[in-house]
Amino acid sequence: MLQNEFQIGGDGIPVSEVYWSLVAKADKKFSKIRDLPYYQRTRYDTYFYKVFKVYTQLWKFQQENRQKLVESGLKRWEIGEIASRIGQLYFGQYMRTSEANFLSESYIFYEAILTREYFKDGLHQDVNLASKQLRFLARFLTVCLVLNRREMVYQLVNQLKMLLDECKRTFQETDFKEWKLVIQEIVKFLKADTSFMNIRPLRYSVVLELHPDNLPQVPDAKRKLRLRDALLCSYHPNEVKFSELTLDTFRMLQTLEWEPSGSFYQSSVGPAIVTGSGVTQNGVSGHSRVNQDITDPTLPPNPRKAILFRPCVTHFLAVLGTVSEELPSDGILLIYLSGGNGEHAMPTPSSSRSGNSVGYIENLSRGFQFSSINSDSSNIHSITSGFDSVNQSRNISDCLHIGPPVQRGLNCIYPSDLLPFTRRPLFLVIDSGNSKAFKAMSGAEKGEPVAILLSPATSLPLPAVESSRQPGGSLFTSFLTAPLQSFILLLGFTGTDIEKDLYSKAEKLLQLSLNKLGSLLVETENLDPVWSQILTDPFLRRILLRFVFCRAVLSLYSPSFDKIEFQPECVPLLPEATSALGPTCQKAVLELADLFGVTNRFKFSQ
Repeated sequence: MLQNEFQIGGDGIPVSEVYWSLVAKADKKFSKIRDLPYYQRTRYDTYFYKVFKVYTQLWKFQQENRQKLVESGLKRWEIGEIASRIGQLYFGQYMRTSEANFLSESYIFYEAILTREYFKDGLHQDVNLASKQLRFLARFLTVCLVLNRREMVYQLVNQLKMLLDECKRTFQETDFKEWKLVIQEIVKFLKADTSFMNIRPLRYSVVLELHPDNLPQVPDAKRKLRLRDALLCSYHPNEVKFSELTLDTFRMLQTLEWEPSGSFYQSSVGPAIVTGSGVTQNGVSGHSRVNQDITDPTLPPNPRKAILFRPCVTHFLAVLGTVSEELPSDGILLIYLSGGNGEHAMPTPSSSRSGNSVGYIENLSRGFQFSSINSDSSNIHSITSGFDSVNQSRNISDCLHIGPPVQRGLNCIYPSDLLPFTRRPLFLVIDSGNSKAFKAMSGAEKGEPVAILLSPATSLPLPAVESSRQPGGSLFTSFLTAPLQSFILLLGFTGTDIEKDLYSKAEKLLQLSLNKLGSLLVETENLDPVWSQILTDPFLRRILLRFVFCRAVLSLYSPSFDKIEFQPECVPLLPEATSALGPTCQKAVLELADLFGVTNRFKFSQ
């Protein structure tokens, strides 16, 4: 019995050798999996579970043999490195599946690393160890942002700043310019994504909104589609972002998920690892207690999402083709594109796809968050360069830019690029000054008529906000993700101007108005099948109703009244009963404007 404590099986192998053998095996599998794409539905599931299984064995082995391993030279930071890898694996699995359980488990492991200070010993003597702590903090920041755990975000930002200052003093020969950029990005991001914009969850909350089972049904609808997948892509010069998550895609990401029903985190005995069989390291079947608490079994799974950061068009189309091919028969794919027309964008070294702010994104993100979706165009340039002269000769107003206009053919998406994918149901949200160009898709589809929401050609500035404090992100996207906050900011108010009780009244009032609009659409005779087939999907229904509200607000708002460049459009047309000048929409805007005492800023019919 005593012998077995120091030997494994009958081979007499020392504990330390078994441990380092497991580490090598885990490292090898991790290095392969971190570069796999997130956007393929089930192709890599088996491999992911194999990697989880190896790390389960490794984590459990070091727990059971901690004392002997420490005596043989194991350092605390090496334990932290294992926990960090597991956190990365969980976050990667969340990015592939959009399942909140994996995001929650990632948070648990990162939080354990933070509280147990695995990287503290020797932090100020070893620059490599300091770099590990910096990377850990940056990764944990992303997880906390997506989870909307703002208190922890601010705590991590402060720790990142203090650690960076200490590193500059201690390791003067090392250049930490890249980490200075990281801090600048997150500070800018948090200034734009204020607490007021997150005063209520951006995710779909069944506490605040209709449960999917209670949505009004469309009579005689030929089919009912569900949002199964979403492709999110945003590019604007100097846009607000952290790592490869832009503010617009960050908001859309949350809007297409369920708000967890319980607490994101509860203290437990320790982190748990889900193995391929669904058993955690503690021997509990299924997910951990945390996951059981946040998962509502009455709700369908979150739609899967692929987030593309400054891809070349060929990579974008490759991802779109893969997602379309894997779309279930009852599914519809949402494509969100936010980009400029390229007229005023000038290529700079820092904004180029291969540069990415002196390369820090690739170094920080690789194997963790979005790097496997971000594609360098160099490997396909030789294939596509022959088409550049053709694309560059086309009218710049006919396309949308998803990258710096260095090689226009590689960075422009034209409506015709999307037509081959209309063989499957599509729901397009185009947020660009050139959005109207995509109206040309209507009538040219290859099989399925496409639903399109188009932003205004010109976005209204927010009146009471100084240009130096202008919130980042698109006003149109903001209305689709946080309509009441956008309405309030458009009127010139700030978050500090609005009392909590007043906001709560306005929130209830807006929700009632949106539900009325939803019922009105359902009751409309001869409703276009493009709209009737998506009204039973809670995510698409909510986006559509918020679009109607946005259109009404911008149509009735005095500065944009009767000015077509400030009006969003949709294809196909919605029923006349939901028009901006109709009684239902006017009443919805009037009631909100009256609540805030600003009816004089709108032009209502007598």
